[in-house]
Amino acid sequence: MRNSKEYRERLSKMRRNVRMGGELIDRNDERMMGVINTLSATFDFAQKLEFQDLMTVKSNLIDEKINLFTHISQNQQDLHKKQDMIRFLCQQTGGCIQRCMGVDALNALSVISYEADKLNNNNTEYYKNFLKFTERFQREDLVACCAQTDVKGDRSKRPHQQLDPDLYLRIVEKKPDGIVVRGAKVSITISAQADEIFVLPTRFLTPEEGDWAVSFAIPGDWEGITHIVRASTPRTRKYLHSPFKPAMCESLIVFDNVFVPWEKIFLCGEHMLGGMLALLFALYHRHSYTGCKPATCELIMGLTALVAEYSGIANAKHIRDKIADMIMIVELVYASGYTASALASPGINGQKVGPGTYIPHPVYCNVGRCLAGEKIYHELEMLADVSGGLPATLPYEEDFFAPETKNFLNKYIKRNPNISAENQHRLFRLVSDILCSSYGGAAALGLLHGGGSPIMEKIAIYGQYDIEARKNMVKRLAGIED
Repeated sequence: MRNSKEYRERLSKMRRNVRMGGELIDRNDERMMGVINTLSATFDFAQKLEFQDLMTVKSNLIDEKINLFTHISQNQQDLHKKQDMIRFLCQQTGGCIQRCMGVDALNALSVISYEADKLNNNNTEYYKNFLKFTERFQREDLVACCAQTDVKGDRSKRPHQQLDPDLYLRIVEKKPDGIVVRGAKVSITISAQADEIFVLPTRFLTPEEGDWAVSFAIPGDWEGITHIVRASTPRTRKYLHSPFKPAMCESLIVFDNVFVPWEKIFLCGEHMLGGMLALLFALYHRHSYTGCKPATCELIMGLTALVAEYSGIANAKHIRDKIADMIMIVELVYASGYTASALASPGINGQKVGPGTYIPHPVYCNVGRCLAGEKIYHELEMLADVSGGLPATLPYEEDFFAPETKNFLNKYIKRNPNISAENQHRLFRLVSDILCSSYGGAAALGLLHGGGSPIMEKIAIYGQYDIEARKNMVKRLAGIED
């Protein structure tokens, strides 16, 4: 397993193909260091003896201890462990841990590459390619992003109906030694900080859309790839430094006639499996959200409770009601994910698929993720209600240290006389970061839409829930005979 220093050193050696603000930048650009620090925690905690049981596992492929972020789930306990690991790491860093896309794509591909070979009567080697890749992925403890979301163009038209067919990433040429692809993927988290890029379809595909049914893995600095990055961070601190600086980094990845060798390909033209791969990745990723979202809500809950305490209203009824609401959200989301793990199996709806990889229960995954997404702005509203307007009007940090203004600000920021002015300032500075910064706005939108918008989870819930059984139950109780 790697340590964080080795991870950072590898990033620094990658080809420069990251652009931000009209410039070609290094992967260790200061504007993205918050993301690198967050990802570094996934290596650092795995190195600590007291967290080995939570952060590592024995690989079923290479007979070595590996980072859990590179593991293919072999049983229900593996899924429980992933959920608990993600919740723990998000608690430590104060936000999204940002490495789960890779392990979620890895698990989805273990199933679909296997099924694609079956579909082709084992005349393809997708699963062999996948196993070879995964062995290296585990040995080298790699970080991967998942490039799934296409730019999509006209939403009323399918991929093959678009005026520009590149608006969904597609195969433009097949060669004896590989394929050439062209297109773009958008809203891709940590692509500039990833060793590898998993490329997956974004939707169900029709028979005439085989060119869009493609999946592969290539290094993030592969020839023909350009990352156009947006980094979101709170205002830089000069004095009140904190252990972790929250940050997000999202990319539009351009694939400009990118050559992909056959040995890196996991799906190529099997349109009937494109949608299944898209949904399966989303399912694993929504399960990961039942780990990270409880931790995020715990952060908002802790801020709300501490603001109330520092303001002298901790025992007010409306404060207790808000905290109770947040507790229910936290534990219901976590319980949904835990149940999805407990009911996991190497298949979907009782039908075995794949090589034995355990798949979380789809209904409970989607219930947990939908609840998490729909409640995020309600949680932020409760924090804003208790905090008042100060997070949006708080003077700049430098004014709290300037000789001409510091005494005024330290005098007038105080509320609870037992809490120092500095601690009051630190708390409201963090609340401002969460509610009012570019990071806070981007993070809230990600918590709503990441892994699929709530409407997508509701479609999945409705489509996979046995409503007929409930109707029949009512008929029996009402004495209705068909």
